[in-house]
Amino acid sequence: AGEVDLNFRLTAERGERYTLKISRPGADRKKADFERAIMEHLAKKELAGGQLPEEVRFRLAVPRPVGEVIQLEGSRLARLQTWVDGRPLGEVNPISSQLRFDWGEVAGMLTEALADFDHPHAPVSYKWNPSQTLEARPLARYFSPEQREIAAYFWERFERETLPALPTLPTSINFNDAHEQNLLVNEQGLFCGLIDFGDAMRTQTINELAIACAYAGMSVPDPLQAMSEVMKGFHWRRPGAAPDHLFNLITGRLLITVATAADNARKEPENPYLQVSAAPAWALLKKLRSVHPRLVTAIFRNALWSAEAEEENLAFRHWLEQASPHPVVALADRSVIALDLSVGSLDLGNHVNYEDSDRFTRRIARHLEDRGADFGVGGYGETRPVYTTDDFATEGNSGPRWRTVHLGLDVWGPVGTPIFAPFDATVHSLGIDPTQHGYGHVLILEHQEEGQTFFTLYGHLSADSLPGMRAGTPVQKGDEIARFGAPDENGGWPPHLHFQVMLDMLDYEGDFPGVAYPEEADVWLSLCPDPAPLLGRYRPGEPAAVFADYFDPPAAAKTGEELLRARQSSLGYSLSIAYRQPLHIVRGVRQFLLDTSGRRYLDTVNNVAHVGHEHPRVVEAIQRQAAVLNTNTRYLHDNLVRFAEDLTATLPPELSVVHFVNSGSEANELALRMCEAWSGTQNMLAVEVGYHGNTSRAIDVSSYKFDGKGGRGAPGRTRLLPLPDVFRGRHREAATAGKAYGAYAGRILADWAEAGEKAGGFIGESILSCGGQIVLPEGYLQEVYGHVRKAGGLCIADEVQVGVGRVGSHFWGFELQGVVPDIVTIGKPLGNGHPLGAVVCTPAVARAFANGMEYFNTFGGNPVSCAAGRAVLQVVREEGLQAHALDTGNYLKRLLRQVQAHHPIIGDVRGEGLFLGFELVHPAPAAAPNSSFLPATRQAAYLKNRMRELGFLLSTDGPDENVIKIKPPLCFHRGNADHLVEYLARVLQEDGCR
Repeated sequence: AGEVDLNFRLTAERGERYTLKISRPGADRKKADFERAIMEHLAKKELAGGQLPEEVRFRLAVPRPVGEVIQLEGSRLARLQTWVDGRPLGEVNPISSQLRFDWGEVAGMLTEALADFDHPHAPVSYKWNPSQTLEARPLARYFSPEQREIAAYFWERFERETLPALPTLPTSINFNDAHEQNLLVNEQGLFCGLIDFGDAMRTQTINELAIACAYAGMSVPDPLQAMSEVMKGFHWRRPGAAPDHLFNLITGRLLITVATAADNARKEPENPYLQVSAAPAWALLKKLRSVHPRLVTAIFRNALWSAEAEEENLAFRHWLEQASPHPVVALADRSVIALDLSVGSLDLGNHVNYEDSDRFTRRIARHLEDRGADFGVGGYGETRPVYTTDDFATEGNSGPRWRTVHLGLDVWGPVGTPIFAPFDATVHSLGIDPTQHGYGHVLILEHQEEGQTFFTLYGHLSADSLPGMRAGTPVQKGDEIARFGAPDENGGWPPHLHFQVMLDMLDYEGDFPGVAYPEEADVWLSLCPDPAPLLGRYRPGEPAAVFADYFDPPAAAKTGEELLRARQSSLGYSLSIAYRQPLHIVRGVRQFLLDTSGRRYLDTVNNVAHVGHEHPRVVEAIQRQAAVLNTNTRYLHDNLVRFAEDLTATLPPELSVVHFVNSGSEANELALRMCEAWSGTQNMLAVEVGYHGNTSRAIDVSSYKFDGKGGRGAPGRTRLLPLPDVFRGRHREAATAGKAYGAYAGRILADWAEAGEKAGGFIGESILSCGGQIVLPEGYLQEVYGHVRKAGGLCIADEVQVGVGRVGSHFWGFELQGVVPDIVTIGKPLGNGHPLGAVVCTPAVARAFANGMEYFNTFGGNPVSCAAGRAVLQVVREEGLQAHALDTGNYLKRLLRQVQAHHPIIGDVRGEGLFLGFELVHPAPAAAPNSSFLPATRQAAYLKNRMRELGFLLSTDGPDENVIKIKPPLCFHRGNADHLVEYLARVLQEDGCR
């Protein structure tokens, strides 16, 4: 489809393909000659893109004319061109940040390639030219009243600001149509072609970028961020673009789009192509109408590396360094410390310290008191966790996001501390309704000093210190203007001053943003320079100094890139790291992890944080005991005995003897030694793709390790049972699979007996994790345990990942099978992140192991670890987390099966409680032996990494790494499940999951 031409694909007898373009009646032959010339010119250029000089990421093919232009009847023209392979960018899902950067580079590449091109018949006037947007104004009669208001606003801005400047802007011949239907992408998701030169003309050069930005901003939550990414790509290829009229030219093109669509809807209602951009263009115009134009300019300047904004900021800072302001707070001769409230701050501590306002107030006061400080200062440019709750979440182009970067400076101190005007000023505005913003009572002053116009904001003030203030009230330098407010009148915050400098109020009154999204922080920090020189830890009359010079600020943390390099050079080379883009995590909060930018990730894989990341009850138990005593088990201690009693109370009575260790690996190592002590042999049965730890003996029974990369296969003393998978395994009849899979144990044990070998035992997870979240078929453990015990061996239930209430219907996973093992091994969940594990066995096994050689573990069973373990068991019981896991897990399974009904790539949804998984598969070819499905490993990897980009942490498991595992902290709730599945359904529609 096309607005100007009818387009046909022709395939010749030998397979060559061409595009045949037949114009509408009345076509201009000179314009056809111009289009031919521009294609011939570009065909001679190297249209290659890449972010490094030696790196070519993509190449663009352009159609080449074939033969001559043919005149048809009815003044139509026929033109033949070579076919260009690819699919339109508009069909790509998702359009990533990198692809938008490349989109901008394509626009810059075209500007560069056409800089030396001219043609006598190049059009200089055309309705799609953003510079001619006012010519579309009469078509506004087809708009709704709301649409007319929006259009009038932007057309008036264009007429007032940009129309007079058009003659001064550089011009060139532009492609003029770099939108998502004319740019082609290959199977690798890289730009590969460019089509349709019908809009090419001579116009302002910047329009090439304006048009790309107009279309890139459509159908995304944050259009300005999307446009910025395009601009950065353009700047990479073609530096020096002036941003000041770009906004009006972008909206100018959008107005042409919606006006032409309205006209075409009247003329050709049967042609859907002519309406393809109308709805998203209107949605974008509506969003842009709500953004202050000067903020847009600041964002564009930042994206295009324009020096103007930085120069304004530098000029102000240089002036301020030489100025002599009155100190805003009288800090001379007072004790002042730096106060770190950043995401990973140890000063701030556990999340409950900032989630509860009373506790936050006590935390700040106690921190100052403990250090003998009168005031604490900090916060400018700091990323803070206090804004990362659901109440502050918004939707960005990469999933949920939060404004976490603090734009002001805080002074924490006593209620009633006086605040002084740094310079002469006029009251700009007041915010006296603390429910309307986060500052409590606020005062904003406007300053005119030596050619500098700027504003200062004072937040969290006492109401009784503001009665004399009104907009327009003059204030003299050094006047007391307000006082620190109490928590009950400033939004619940501890007493402090939020102090902020703004170079542009952006028409705000009584309020101004105090925090910014991390991706926009550079822009907002340039509008809000560091106010430290105005605080005044110096005497009045002296030149201003940077406040941090007077105390030691927090040391700058290493960046993620620096940490990665250090890790790679100084840590073990076999360590892996999660996700293609590594995460720099600095805080855990219940079911969430936060990175250094304050980005919150829903953690659906970390079953180590069993009751929630940094659960305050567990944290407090560790802190209290660590402050008193931590020693080994050769001394009597109440924690050790009480923890053992608490733990065995959750198990069948046969399992009554506890050995405490430090990890699941240690637990399984000890359990294997117990089997040897019982039977006199190290012969063990294990399950395919099982994993039981990182010690030598644990590796020897871990098929996941010895059959994986770097492994040497099963040692002679280990025999494997086939993975009991009823979805893709050997036996798929649920009713009989348990007995069928369990029978393999009998055969192996019979072989050992025939060879005169004893059996040490069997080790197996109660639900197979690395095997792909495999729920054991009914009767499986009964069958296996029966064979093993008959052969004189012991049965070990590895509960390291599934125990402590996670499966919901039972406290322990083995209870799903109605069996009682001889030994239970426990690890990860028991300490909620603290290194803790346990082996619980029958008295008979304990007696056999106590052969005279003492088992001693220096840290196993220490008082601190026992305090952590007791707290975890108490939280599971008192917060009802076992029942919660059952309810939430069943709810999530229902949601996943609803998604499965629309996305057949999900072959199976399985699991118990909050130990779940779903397997991604493709139908197998008819010739594939013994299989209905093939693993969709590539799609699973894409899903995992894409969900990480959107703020959801998933991981893969299974022998083919095609199973998505979901085993979050048990505080994960139905709302989290809804959110997770909403994004899963979205990503499953993307190209990477096809």
